[in-house]
Amino acid sequence: MEKDSFKQAALNYHSTGKPGKIEVVPTKPYAHQRDLSLAYSPGVAEPCLAIEANPEDAYKYTAKGNLVAVISNGTAVLGLGDIGAMAGKPVMEGKGLLFKIYADIDCFDLELDTKNVDEFIRTVKLLEPTFGGVNLEDISAPECFEIEERLKKELNIPVMHDDQHGTAIISGAALLNALEISGKEMSSAKIIVNGAGASAISCTKIYVSLGAKKENIFMYDSKGLIHGDRTNLDGKKSEFINGTVPANTTLTQILEGADVFVGLSRGNVLNQKMLKPMAKDPIIFAMANPTPEISYQDAKESRPDCIMATGRSDYPNQVNNVLGFPFIFRGALDARATEINEEMKIGAVHAIAKLAKKPVPDIVNMAYNNANLNFGKDYIIPKPVDPRLITTVAPAVALAAMETGVAQTPITDWDAYKSELSIRLGNSNTLSKVIENKAKQDVKKVVFADAENLSVLKAVRVVIEEKIAEPILLGNKVEIQAMLDEYNIDLTGVQIIDPSNFADNHELQQHKIYAELYYEKMQRKGLSLDDAHDAVKTGCHYGAYMVQIGIADAMIGGLTRRFPETVRPALQIVGAREDVNKVAGMHIVMTKAGPLFLADTTINHHLTPEDVADVTELVESAVRAFDIEPKIALVTYSNFGAIPDGEAATLMHKATDILHERHPDWILDGEMQAHLALKPNIRQQYYPFSKLGEHKANVLIFPNLSSANIAYNLIGSVSDVDVIGPVLLGLKKPIHVLQLGSSVSKIVDMVGIAAIDAQAQEQK
Repeated sequence: MEKDSFKQAALNYHSTGKPGKIEVVPTKPYAHQRDLSLAYSPGVAEPCLAIEANPEDAYKYTAKGNLVAVISNGTAVLGLGDIGAMAGKPVMEGKGLLFKIYADIDCFDLELDTKNVDEFIRTVKLLEPTFGGVNLEDISAPECFEIEERLKKELNIPVMHDDQHGTAIISGAALLNALEISGKEMSSAKIIVNGAGASAISCTKIYVSLGAKKENIFMYDSKGLIHGDRTNLDGKKSEFINGTVPANTTLTQILEGADVFVGLSRGNVLNQKMLKPMAKDPIIFAMANPTPEISYQDAKESRPDCIMATGRSDYPNQVNNVLGFPFIFRGALDARATEINEEMKIGAVHAIAKLAKKPVPDIVNMAYNNANLNFGKDYIIPKPVDPRLITTVAPAVALAAMETGVAQTPITDWDAYKSELSIRLGNSNTLSKVIENKAKQDVKKVVFADAENLSVLKAVRVVIEEKIAEPILLGNKVEIQAMLDEYNIDLTGVQIIDPSNFADNHELQQHKIYAELYYEKMQRKGLSLDDAHDAVKTGCHYGAYMVQIGIADAMIGGLTRRFPETVRPALQIVGAREDVNKVAGMHIVMTKAGPLFLADTTINHHLTPEDVADVTELVESAVRAFDIEPKIALVTYSNFGAIPDGEAATLMHKATDILHERHPDWILDGEMQAHLALKPNIRQQYYPFSKLGEHKANVLIFPNLSSANIAYNLIGSVSDVDVIGPVLLGLKKPIHVLQLGSSVSKIVDMVGIAAIDAQAQEQK
């Protein structure tokens, strides 16, 4: 059932809304007739004539320089094999998505319905004017070798078959570092390679480029050792013939005294006994997916001294191609390289290897809930969420292109180039990844107060699959089960409690306890005991008490109820922290330039200057919890006293003075208009004294609930951005409220935030 549920989720992901995963988006204005005249006829003739006179101007006047073709014939798609060009299209679209989100490279995916090498090559050659680079993908061996080699010779743009070189580059960096940690030399290491396909051949070739000796490399395919006595060697296998041992030497025998095992074959070909005779501090790269050649647990149990890497994300040292290909093409495109040569690949290897030795950013540590990620056996290559990859690998590749004479546009100002790279993507995706990864590290119990909702149930399924939290559902069991059955959602093992219909004596006793506690708290505010019993039959009251007494770690509610109906019980039952004067609400707007935090968006109608300052302190602390430095603007309709008689302007002006006195070192200023907070160049021109300086604000504090609420709703409705929230700040225990109509992905994000909140509460 679980497999079927994930299968349906994958199909829904690709089919919901616009089918597929990528689209074309205009990059120039097109609202007016003049815009269209410039974009097409007659204005478009001018760049056409310029390019005719100088073909290099195509990079100046068109998107060619940032456009990569992802091309396949579908003959070796992931682990699915030869499924055909059209069936491989979802993978190619996915590769295009990765190019965009990791390196801001635009892609067209092209699926060629041919197995004829000459036909394939001719087609790609005819398309050369369109693209700045070609990423070959999922082409079977040995044809992939010939296709890549010929296209590299015949095209004047970068070409790389990622299946060959991606794993080679990442595992090469990992091997360099693993050998250094174990005190061994590449030139003397005995290396066993199990697998002899395109990826294995390329990995082994790059190890040789890094200093490994062929006489120390023993490669195996499904028929045994690649040996001179064999007559059935095809493709590039003969390049790694090793006749220093008998042809019938088994994998078990060759592992004796071996320093390195590299697996690019199939799952479970190794067992614990086979690892025992390997050399001290053995290096084991079991990279078959999804099942490695030997499990991480078995390898560590057999050889606790080993350095282990896999292709999986749930163990240390994941060899993931996304560490390489986006940034390799980024550097090649930016230098206008005519090819991706060996030196450029080696440049990427060393850049990735060196990055693992540098102090790990807090945002990466946070994502993996480990404040001490340091270079060592469990950290030999960077994590995929490391934001420094683009500014480390791309420049290394561009520099190697320049040094080898294949760069047509040399880069001269490296600091400016790295700065440009760092702002290409912002943190719009990083924060969501951090939230999810951190939640997974210490799984918390999250109770859903409104589980009689299809979106909630779908989100709970995702939460279970991704191990973000342990869910508990509140609601009518019959209705919930009917929806689960109708939509084939498997929530086997998930606890479901109906607060209004007790399944057993234990639930009845829990209800009585909650009712008595609520009556005790509210009896002098007009609440009778019968009223208390009725109140805790609702999910928001029942769930709040589950959190209050520790049965659950956090609560999510509000999707099918009005906001006050969920917040009021939270305030009454859980209440504010002792050091908090005003509980506040915050929304997170996920923009391409990074997350934007807005407050107070949901709770407080009327604020004093001291209240605004207190709310700002809550938000500042919450933003820092995501390892983001707050840059705070108190926004209204006035700029620095320009309209001194306005109520909201006076409020924010006084609040700014209070905050400057309390926190003179904060990057904070006000009062100011919102566009000045977000456009530092204009602000510096007219108000150079502002303490925000050259910074773009990432926190906006509003003068009242009305303006803040309008702002986040307007942004979320007219812009192509995700809005997460409201995140409640200042409660003793984590309770968060979903916005009416929240999507499944937004619900999942809120669960992650609630789990992280619970982790922080536990640490306190």
